[in-house]
Amino acid sequence: MGIIRIYDPAMCCDTGVCGPSVDPELTRVATAIFMLEKENIDIRRFNLGSEPQAFIEEKAIKELLHEKGADDALPAVMVDGTIVKTGKYPTNQEFAKWSGLSEDKISSKPSSGNNITLL
Repeated sequence: MGIIRIYDPAMCCDTGVCGPSVDPELTRVATAIFMLEKENIDIRRFNLGSEPQAFIEEKAIKELLHEKGADDALPAVMVDGTIVKTGKYPTNQEFAKWSGLSEDKISSKPSSGNNITLL
């Protein structure tokens, strides 16, 4: 299992899943991250707009931003301290590979925890 870090572009909130029109890709990524966290995978996500210090403190990300600029570099993904993807979010298949979980486990929709049966 890898240590996964995602460096997001500046967004209005931590997940980007807010506002009047939600990007389905951000919803998929938020769901995958939720499922990984639920399985105790070491994954963290940083938003350039609200956590710029994380981008400065991680030397490889700081260099990537200097070289490519935020528009081309972000989102950026690090696994075990190595940048493995830039400019796009990971697929569920990539999340599965890096975490050691099955793709089905990552793609599952989170349960609401509500066990009410409507008659």
